Amino acid sequence: MAQPTDVSRTVLMTVDDDPGVSRAVARDLRRRYGASYRVVRAESGESALEALRELKLRGDQVAVILADYRMPVMNGIEFLERAMDVHPGARRVLLTAYADTGAAIDAINVVDLDHYLLKPWDPPEEKLYPVVDDLLAAWRAGDRRPVPVMKVVGHRWSARSSDVREFLARNQVPYRWYSVEEPEGRRLLDAAGQDGQRLPLVIIPDGGVLVEPEAPELAARVGLATTPTADFYDLVVIGGGPAGLGSAVYGASEGLRTVLLERSATGGQAGQSSRIENYLGFPDGVSGAQLTDRARRQATRFGAEILTASEVTGLEVNGAARIVRFADGSAIGAHSVILATGVQYRRLTAEGCAGLTGCGVFYGSALTEAPSCQGHDVFVVGGANSAGQAAMYLSRFAKSVTLLVRGPDLSASMSQYLVQQITEAPNISVRARTEVEAAHGSDRLERLTLRRVDTGEAEQVDAQWMFVFIGAAPLTGWLDGTVRRDGRGFILAGPDLTVDGGPPEGWELDRPPYHLETSVPGVFVAGDARAESAKRVASAVGEGAMAVMLVHRYLEQS
Repeated sequence: MAQPTDVSRTVLMTVDDDPGVSRAVARDLRRRYGASYRVVRAESGESALEALRELKLRGDQVAVILADYRMPVMNGIEFLERAMDVHPGARRVLLTAYADTGAAIDAINVVDLDHYLLKPWDPPEEKLYPVVDDLLAAWRAGDRRPVPVMKVVGHRWSARSSDVREFLARNQVPYRWYSVEEPEGRRLLDAAGQDGQRLPLVIIPDGGVLVEPEAPELAARVGLATTPTADFYDLVVIGGGPAGLGSAVYGASEGLRTVLLERSATGGQAGQSSRIENYLGFPDGVSGAQLTDRARRQATRFGAEILTASEVTGLEVNGAARIVRFADGSAIGAHSVILATGVQYRRLTAEGCAGLTGCGVFYGSALTEAPSCQGHDVFVVGGANSAGQAAMYLSRFAKSVTLLVRGPDLSASMSQYLVQQITEAPNISVRARTEVEAAHGSDRLERLTLRRVDTGEAEQVDAQWMFVFIGAAPLTGWLDGTVRRDGRGFILAGPDLTVDGGPPEGWELDRPPYHLETSVPGVFVAGDARAESAKRVASAVGEGAMAVMLVHRYLEQS
């Protein structure tokens, strides 16, 4: 029998496009569980997703989702896959007819389906309630404490407000956004004793108020770990993208005391991707947020510490110890280090772009901004996979999406499956041999000047949104004087360090560097920060695992 959970009234959701069936499922659920749970019903996948997003922002929890398989526009499997991105902990049930049991069985692998129910489910006492009882028991067995919802008050076209929203969203911290121009936003400012001159304002559920908070302060107040529990570790992983998460999972699972340091949010560039479709084991694709959440939970389950808003500023060698220094002056030591710092998108040097960053000009997906693009014309700069994935995602909201690429077409740097999807998308167009010459606007982006790179011809276009995905700049400047890098800042490792078959200058060991070992023994590199790396999620994860294997070899011989 259902047991009361908490005052937040945890949700049971049912989704069916047949109003009669939808009402019947909701009626049976309320009869059994209505005293302890709130039953929410929807009659389409889109309306259900909207309801799930609203519940997420409020901090409400969703325990079980029951979705009909045969729904138009978005079937039950497609809906549950997208629902996982919003409420990954919810138990998932597919309602299906006998003829669709094959699809239901396939869905077990696609969306981690917990159960499927055949229609009709009468009598519910025999066919419905025992299933839901078991799912609720399994859900309650996990850590499902209510997550308090914070409030963020800011200006729509404020770079700092955008940064705070992106930080919270990428770290999966529920919040509710209030524009300072709306009555409720003004009421919250008044209640906090603020005049709105310094934004954003973050109101913590316990009544605390943060004004223009920096990432470390914000992370600490929302419950993210920011301080190491020890002074010395077997392995320090710097960077929380796919390579870093892969290193943390394998390091911790193989008995190494492991800590992962991330300056912003785990996932890196991949974590911002709306859909990764060529990653092994996910034939229907997986969102970056979903993959990141699974990897993070997997690493912590094995015992790895994950610290957020940890800005690393230096790496030192002290005998057999490797010392990692932080921006706040503190430091930790380790036997070994894996550098998985990844890359960031290069900044556009076009006139006006710097002043409009966060005010219509964004670097990376900035997925929190996508719903605000509803009905607008959007420009995406770049021709690689990240740009293509962003264009496909933004096309769900925008009236039109225009890809701006310097080359003659997309084939040189984008996977063929993405090229085909973009070609078939009715509201995506590609402007080849085109670059941004200037961005215009007073307090937000209003227009772009575009220039043909072959003819020099220029034109101005109206624009409110531009998302930039150009080049890859490694985040390795803090390694100056410690680890050898190439001319572009990427870290050299293994064979790339050898000179005429010999070890690099200053190398003191009898053996040459291992494959992913840098010019400092015991310090390894994995993922996009490595010189000549593949710049793919799968290869980054693989290098993270391989680096741990080499760490073991190094420790055995030290």
